[in-house]
Amino acid sequence: MTDCSVESTGVNVPPDEYERLALLRAMKLLDTDPEPVFDRITRLLAHSLSTPIALFSLVDEHRQWFKSRVGMDLIETDRDVAFCAHAIIDSAPLVVPDAERDERFALSSLVRNHPHVRFYAGVPIRTSGGLALGTLCAMDSKPRILTEAELIVLQDLASLVTREIQLRETVLLARSELDRADAMLTASDARFRAVFEHASVGIGLLAKDGVWLSTNDALCQLVGYSRDELRQMTMHQLTHPDDVASEPTADQGACYATTSKAEKRYLHKNGESIWVSESISRKNTAAGELEYYIVVSTDIQANKAAEAALATVHHELEVRVRARTQQLSEANSALYAVIERQQRTEQQVRDREAELASVIENANDAYIGMDQVGRVTAWNKVAEETFSWAASEAIGNTLHQLIIPAEMREAHRQGMARYLSTSEARVLNQRLELPAVRKDGTALVMEVRIRALKIGEHTQFSAFLHDISERKALEARREHEARHDALTGLPNRRALDDLLPSALTRADRNQSPLALVFIDLDGFKNVNDTLGHEAGDELLRIIANRLRDGTRACDVVARLAGDEFTVVLEGVPQGLVDARAVASKLLASIAEPVALHGGTASVHASIGIALYSPKSDKSSTELIREADSWMYTAKRAGKGRIFPTTPG
Repeated sequence: MTDCSVESTGVNVPPDEYERLALLRAMKLLDTDPEPVFDRITRLLAHSLSTPIALFSLVDEHRQWFKSRVGMDLIETDRDVAFCAHAIIDSAPLVVPDAERDERFALSSLVRNHPHVRFYAGVPIRTSGGLALGTLCAMDSKPRILTEAELIVLQDLASLVTREIQLRETVLLARSELDRADAMLTASDARFRAVFEHASVGIGLLAKDGVWLSTNDALCQLVGYSRDELRQMTMHQLTHPDDVASEPTADQGACYATTSKAEKRYLHKNGESIWVSESISRKNTAAGELEYYIVVSTDIQANKAAEAALATVHHELEVRVRARTQQLSEANSALYAVIERQQRTEQQVRDREAELASVIENANDAYIGMDQVGRVTAWNKVAEETFSWAASEAIGNTLHQLIIPAEMREAHRQGMARYLSTSEARVLNQRLELPAVRKDGTALVMEVRIRALKIGEHTQFSAFLHDISERKALEARREHEARHDALTGLPNRRALDDLLPSALTRADRNQSPLALVFIDLDGFKNVNDTLGHEAGDELLRIIANRLRDGTRACDVVARLAGDEFTVVLEGVPQGLVDARAVASKLLASIAEPVALHGGTASVHASIGIALYSPKSDKSSTELIREADSWMYTAKRAGKGRIFPTTPG
């Protein structure tokens, strides 16, 4: 066998073997057709050194393969018998004048048998990073001395092969960088579009002349216009006439000189006005010229209606352009077009990232980004202010360590696991009201909208959170006031109308009778007339407290109007007997004298009782009417009485 190789030579492996093999495979030279550029060099080498064999070999992990060969009928040999495997170890040329006299090769079958290799000279072919991919070598079946002139020829020809390999390496690296830049741009566009389209706030891009270039669904829903309709409108046409004075004349081509943020009114398509918190910032080109405006509009109509004093936290919109330059090493003039395209692509990535960062950072809501295991990857200024965690503290931690209440953390973990395994989630793509906590443990109520974005094999979550704690507290307070008597704090008639049907349902379910006690004070008007209305109010408060103290925690005491009260007694197994016992106790408590500012008062009461038996068809209205009727019967009987006196 004819080969620039030797068997069982115990060849060492280069220290950079892993990187060398990776680049060799990436360059895709192995097992390819002969190329004239290399064949000319091997022919010239054989002719210049007068050797029968000249080879350009490439050495992988198992073999050496001949990209170009002169005087050799084989295309490859095993690596462990290759002379060239020795040559790639050192930077200097490997010259073997007589293999029979070299202890490394003397016992080789290739030396002792055909083709009787006696002479070998090879120079490693290295990449720009110094990785030896193979050799340019010459061989002879006769021993010989390589002259200095012949060595120079061998090295010069090897440098031509090296130059060609390094040129191809540069092209490969440039293409790899271009592919990476293209992938970054694609991912950046996807992230920006996901935030733009799915944000819970209205976002639009506004041309220099004030015409809308692009809007998201949230803005369209806010003002009632479609995207096509908005593209035919200007900012002024969307603004309430009373607020136009504060706006630049965008219809006439004026520009917003600086970042602006204000509360203003938009005109809905149906003619109604809508309060929004609007921030507008410039988007400049790389040359610093105005390209378009970014408008972020948040619906604050509910806040305005709930409490005028509720202020929206404003943040100035700052456009941060991150300077990042990456230059490729100088290459052949034929690569300039590739490098220029790469630079343009990277600039587009930076513009998209800056645009995305500007929208998120200047949103009026808290923005949180998370990876697929729930770790925080983004945390804007509003999130810092809302939850009291700095971005440096939040990023890298999980949400259940930061803002999720302890009682909901397990549900959060299960929801994340369910989504990653099934792609199903109950909280995605909808507005939810969820509890949260600040760093100091303060409870919050947040309006939340969460989106999921798949990038390759990974999932990113983006969440916009709006603090509605004050609004919910105000709603709860108003609901309490609507259902409770302002003077005594007892449930009022509206609350009784809501509570009594539920009590009847429980009575049916538990097969337990229920009683409604109707109380009307006797002599209350005399207290008002003699001691004044303030004393009368104080008396009603004291009577209310006595009624509460004289009943169980499960009983409901309500004030209907004036000096009328009711008590709902659930679970009275002996019916009227149990109800009269409670009523008698209350009657005695009411009759006790009351010390008031301005004197002492004493009142009595007339009490009517209506019973409800399980599974009867009596309604709550009928029950109240019956108890009221018995109360008037008691009052006509002489006051200070309880009716009915016996079941029947």
